[in-house]
Amino acid sequence: MDARTILAKKRDRLELSIDEIDFLIRSYVAGDVPDYQMAAFLMAVYLNGMTPAETFALTSRMIASGRRAHFDNLGRPAVDKHSTGGVGDKISLILAPLAAVCGAAVPMMSGRSLEHSGGTLDKLEAIPGYRTDLSLEEFQRQVAEIGVAITGQTAEMVPADKKLYALRDATATVASIPLVTGSILSKKTAEGIEALVLDVKVGSGAFFKSAESARGLARSLLTVADKLGLSAVALLTDMSQPLGRAVGNWVEVEESIDVLRGRGPADVVELTLELTARMLTLTGLVSDVVSARRQAAKCLHDGSAWQKFLEMVRAQGGETSVLEDPRRYPEPRHRLEVKAPRSGFVRWVDALGVGVAALELGAGRKQIGDAVDPLAGVRLLKVAGEAVQAGEPVAVLQTSQKKDSLTVAERMVSTAYAFGDHPPDPRKLILGEMRPGN
Repeated sequence: MDARTILAKKRDRLELSIDEIDFLIRSYVAGDVPDYQMAAFLMAVYLNGMTPAETFALTSRMIASGRRAHFDNLGRPAVDKHSTGGVGDKISLILAPLAAVCGAAVPMMSGRSLEHSGGTLDKLEAIPGYRTDLSLEEFQRQVAEIGVAITGQTAEMVPADKKLYALRDATATVASIPLVTGSILSKKTAEGIEALVLDVKVGSGAFFKSAESARGLARSLLTVADKLGLSAVALLTDMSQPLGRAVGNWVEVEESIDVLRGRGPADVVELTLELTARMLTLTGLVSDVVSARRQAAKCLHDGSAWQKFLEMVRAQGGETSVLEDPRRYPEPRHRLEVKAPRSGFVRWVDALGVGVAALELGAGRKQIGDAVDPLAGVRLLKVAGEAVQAGEPVAVLQTSQKKDSLTVAERMVSTAYAFGDHPPDPRKLILGEMRPGN
């Protein structure tokens, strides 16, 4: 068996066997298959897809590439949430400590930025000292002691996904249902959870932009999760416009702090509560969604989730003084205002345009190994439905590393805004809910 033969089969749209997929993943993790061959495989999968049997085999082989966490004797259910990626999506930073104070154990293994979509790990690493490379033992111990940990893939846990994740980003093969399914569920199964809530994004800022393709992804995720023994539910949520008012890394940490302290944008609060409620009901901690949402709202507004977030950051080496007083954090070296060309109302803010602008400013990576600027990003001063005057700032762009990118990013954000004489209809954030078999 050799990699070239396997690549040729997938190129020619032939179904791979479990043994062939196993050989390819094991050889890649061991370093025997180089990046250029795996890049060819990723592109072949992106173009030709995979059968359900191949997708399950890919996922299970990725899980088998490393060790798995175990949380059998905690006295509370282990559950996680995963988003398929979006613009301004900082929900994990708020939801993980919130679900923990509501009685769940939340062992969360997250990822980095992909194309225009921000990454939870990059946001957390904007906090000085925060470690995203916990060993398996550290990960398990922290969840047992404080109920929550957010870390990244390591050489121990899902090393296959750690390598493939970066390569997918660099080869423009992110938006593939089999590859997304394998990436998400390999990480989540390795966490040792028993239940999973999926936030499947729909719209211009999502990787799967149509409702039909997003439903196809949700169906694939739910089917494979069921085969792996995970209880799962998927919410389809709007990503046609950015989530919240901050897009970047540190700027999203700041917005997460606002929400954890009882403030923050209404859409971020709403989605956080909806997803947390599903986590609590899926595990049987609360009997119904209405009661679960009410409990989550109480823990968000009484400060207990905020204190749990600080406890998690301290446990992972992070400096909490900048969280308690964000004015201590360094200021970006370069800023530029984007101004409204006319008076009226903001009708729309295109998520993809804002996400690509943030990437241009340095908030993400264009190539493997690119440094991320924690201060780069976009602050949305005006969002859909709000009145504006001609010449009034609607957004602020910021960067510390790429001053020359400001002009390009300004054009992107200006184009992302649409104005009109009347406010738009209210945004519908939750577009649907799916369970295995839907």
